[in-house]
Amino acid sequence: MALIGIGLLTGVTTVLFGFGGGFVAVPVVVWADAALGADAMRVATATSALVMVVNAGFATAVTPRRVLLALRGSGTLLLLLAAGGSAGALATRLAPPDPARWAFVAYVALTLADLLLRPGFLRPRPPDEAPSGAPRPLPAVLGVPVGAVAAFLGVGGSVMTVPAMRRAGHTMHTATALANPLTLAIALPATVVSLGGTVVPAAVDAHVHLAGLVDLRAASALLLGALPVIAVLRRRPPRIPDRTHAWAYIGLLAVVTVAMLFAA
Repeated sequence: MALIGIGLLTGVTTVLFGFGGGFVAVPVVVWADAALGADAMRVATATSALVMVVNAGFATAVTPRRVLLALRGSGTLLLLLAAGGSAGALATRLAPPDPARWAFVAYVALTLADLLLRPGFLRPRPPDEAPSGAPRPLPAVLGVPVGAVAAFLGVGGSVMTVPAMRRAGHTMHTATALANPLTLAIALPATVVSLGGTVVPAAVDAHVHLAGLVDLRAASALLLGALPVIAVLRRRPPRIPDRTHAWAYIGLLAVVTVAMLFAA
């Protein structure tokens, strides 16, 4: 029941912030699967990837076509995001779990500092640095590093793509909507890698049902809560002032950082 409740929250974050579930799902699955010990972080990252595939895929399917047209010409970026996602998922299998957990916390903390201190997200850039003309697409060169870091930490990519698109001139509404197809490009190959035959010995004693590194029960509960919320909010999206939307994005990152510290 707790996971279904968190699933409701991931549905909200998917629509409002472009988080397909990663930042919210990772701390809660680490908590739910604490009996797995050090492997809980690897399982949480893999489970998060599956949740993001379904949430981000569904959210993309119900996003208005006029919004998705902003990604026209981004085929190379999507392919490189997928390549990075595969590499990050493979790295998750090989890396020690504890450093990955603290890397998650450190990354979110650094992102928070960047959003608060550097112009372009909460406050306008200086006139000589501000983007001119129509909002720009993300450079394709960012695809591999963004995909790799996002898949390794289980965060989906929205924490990198939303600030980048906002600084490129997009509103929060558009930037968070476009984060879902970009997240899908990362999470889909990462999930395929995570469903491979890795064995977690502690899973049998802990009664955790895994497919590869994915906790199927946790993923099902999270999706059961999330999908109806996505359907409702995409049909009737709330009207949020752009600056309030940006502050709420930062607030969510801060809450998730604290949650991950307690989960650790």
